[in-house]
Amino acid sequence: MITEEQIQALQSEMEANGENQAQMAYRILEEMIVTLKLPPGSKISEKALNRSLGFGRTPLREALQRLAIEGSVKILPRSGVIVSEIDLADQLNMIEVRRELEKIIAGRAARLAMEDQRRVFSKLAEDFDRAAEENDSTIFIETDREFNALSIATAQNKYVAYAIGPIEAQTRRFWYLHFKRFGDLSRVTKLHAHIARAIAANDEAAARDASDRLIDYVEEYTRKTLQFMGGM
Repeated sequence: MITEEQIQALQSEMEANGENQAQMAYRILEEMIVTLKLPPGSKISEKALNRSLGFGRTPLREALQRLAIEGSVKILPRSGVIVSEIDLADQLNMIEVRRELEKIIAGRAARLAMEDQRRVFSKLAEDFDRAAEENDSTIFIETDREFNALSIATAQNKYVAYAIGPIEAQTRRFWYLHFKRFGDLSRVTKLHAHIARAIAANDEAAARDASDRLIDYVEEYTRKTLQFMGGM
């Protein structure tokens, strides 16, 4: 779970990146929800968050509104804010949409990546390889976050960026809850490395194909999870 030290580190990183308080509050709250510091079904107290995170009412409410749009929380009149349950049965529907969006992002990123971006993608591929070799989920999570952000920025399509945001948020929650039991870290990490290398090579066809192979695997382990949990 995210600790106070990690929250402070996130705040320092975001301040260095020039993010405003609403953006900072969103990222911290999203991390707390994903890592179960705020588990499904729990009630969120704005006053408690204000005390622990140090943000004002307006940035917190903007962050909560964004999380509500993504489906991570529910804002209930006169009842406050509740962390949403994870809808297991809806995961495969989400993967169907995610497959097409991810393929668009990977293809456009490969086509449009400039030299400096290609260098970063090459470095990310190496980091994914290191995560696989060391079987280190922390390295994977940090690398994956940077990879996703760079891919979306490189793809230069605001409509895809808006569409993929809520899906990424719910994917992270599902991953955190179930991947250690049903997933293969080495395999998923290597699949990410293939996409990163294809983008670095400006190979659009290979990037789209590698994206498909990743989603094939995501669907495989999701079905395995749902079968075990009785969701299929």
